[in-house]
Parts: sequence; structure tokens; C-alpha cells
Amino acid sequence: MDDDLIARAEHHFGIRFPEDYRHFLATEGKRSRFVPPADDFMMLHAVTDLVPVNEAGEFQERFPGSVIIGGDGAREMLAYDFRQEPPSLVLLDVSAGDWSAAMYQAASFSTLLQRFPETGWLWDDAESSPS
Repeated sequence: MDDDLIARAEHHFGIRFPEDYRHFLATEGKRSRFVPPADDFMMLHAVTDLVPVNEAGEFQERFPGSVIIGGDGAREMLAYDFRQEPPSLVLLDVSAGDWSAAMYQAASFSTLLQRFPETGWLWDDAESSPS
């Protein structure tokens, strides 16, 4: 993956992606598959799709500070929450109106990928909020 494409996406959003996610974009680049044994579907967008995906859903207007990077292949979008540093990962329903509907997933991209095969998506935000 061309590091220039990652830098252009970061410039567009006015952020810098965490190093673990930058590494994923530069090596694997994207993902779209069921992840056993949890058997939840995980889709991670290619860097070239990040700007169009975020603009299509008007996510920046409804979720200022968000950058959608993937999802569950249906209604839930996986997003970085850049309102905080370091940014955490949350799920946002495509029809949600604001941040109150965000479901915390992980403190980092590496943590998400590490725990995802066992737990899949975290749906109960009371149990999944950071401690």
C-alpha cells in the first residue's frame, strides 16, 4: 500500500490514524469475512474507500470526530472516535442521529482484532464501555 494514500486520507479528515491501523492499511489493506469462532462478519474498508464511505452517510455531520473504517456488513459501522486521544473504536448504526448511540468496541485496533474472534461485536454498551 502506498503510504501517500494513507497520508491523503489522514489529511482529508484532519487526523493521524493510530500506528496499528496504519500498519493494517499498509499491509493487509482491507478485510471482508466471517471471523471464527465468534462467526461475526467483519468488514474493514480499503484506504481508497474511506473518504467516499464517510461522505456517503454524512457521518461527519452526525458524528463529528468520527472516521468510519468498516462495519458488520449490514447496518453497523465501525468508527474511530477522534474526539478523544487516543481514539477508541465504536459501532454506529447507520440510522443513529448522534454519539449517544455509539457502542464501545475497543481501545485500539490491535485490541479489537485480538479479541474479535472470541467475542465478535460487543452489543451491550453497559458491559462494553471502557473501564
